[in-house]
Amino acid sequence: MSDFDIAIIGAGIAGASLAAELSAYRSVILIEAESQPGYHSTGRSAAFWDEAYGGPGVQPLTTASGPYLASPPADFHDGPLMHARGALHLGTASEERAANCLLSEFADSGVRFERLDRAGIETHVSGLLTEWTTGLWEPDCCDIDVGGLHGAYLRQAKRQGTHLECNARLRSADWRMGAWQLSAGSLTCTADILVNAAGAWADEVAILAGISPLAIQPYRRTIAQLSVDPQAPANLPLVIGLDGSFYFKPDSGGTLWLSPHDETVSPACDTAPEEIDVALAIDRLQNVVDWKIRRVEHKWAGLRSFAPDRLPVIGRDRANSQFFWLAGQGGFGIQTAPAAAKLAASLMVDEAISPKGVDAMAYRPDR
Repeated sequence: MSDFDIAIIGAGIAGASLAAELSAYRSVILIEAESQPGYHSTGRSAAFWDEAYGGPGVQPLTTASGPYLASPPADFHDGPLMHARGALHLGTASEERAANCLLSEFADSGVRFERLDRAGIETHVSGLLTEWTTGLWEPDCCDIDVGGLHGAYLRQAKRQGTHLECNARLRSADWRMGAWQLSAGSLTCTADILVNAAGAWADEVAILAGISPLAIQPYRRTIAQLSVDPQAPANLPLVIGLDGSFYFKPDSGGTLWLSPHDETVSPACDTAPEEIDVALAIDRLQNVVDWKIRRVEHKWAGLRSFAPDRLPVIGRDRANSQFFWLAGQGGFGIQTAPAAAKLAASLMVDEAISPKGVDAMAYRPDR
């Protein structure tokens, strides 16, 4: 007998959500390299629930996660985990083609968009410079309570018997005698199934386990928290450049979260923002609105990890079916977590918990 049925590497949103789903059926150990879960990408997310974000291949996971985030079970979280925000996809006249492409991509998906002229755009954002005349309004976009969601998953996993081991960076994973022999920090244990939910470190974990990597590449994404004049209104929507060069949204304290939507190739690491990226973000904002930048209150960076086709990787490895991938979530890991966890769990325990409208074949590692 193994010590655990399933060992999950990584206690960010992917690992925590899967542990919460699986521990209702199997014994689970959740192994985290850092001193606390969610230190890297999960804890640095400016998360929103936007059905268009990530493209049509990701949208089914996002859509399937929406009802759970809007109305979670009472024993999971007291009240909704997402709140209405709305998203404005914004461009100049030259981005009209990009707006048409976005509408075409999601024409049969059920994702709601409304075309806006300049007057309609101004009802959502004040102080826009004159050239910003193309707009698509996405009314269903919401903010996600990332800390609340991650914490609820960890609590549920604990209630159901999951063992959480922090300060336990994986040192070795050997498949012997029908089980995984694991060494992580001061921990040694065995498990029947090894789950790779290691985010930016996914390929490194695979190599340690003798599994071929999948070219999952981390990219750095920068966010600056700005004090602006006039103060960012609480009802300001998420504003996303149709050309993919910026997004910004307010936070609860009246400041603005701004990103240049950068994707800089990075090794898996405790990443930090570069001054040039913060300056680039501010420059792009000043080409959109006439607001004054008072100061940079805070700045940070996180890693977003993608497979080559930019879809999540969810499923058993072709070479060893006892190695399971839950990786490559890019910047949409929070908004897809409920559905992705249910899908992954259903593939491991053969229970009827797979989310409706999600095709597991689209995310298979051997695709």
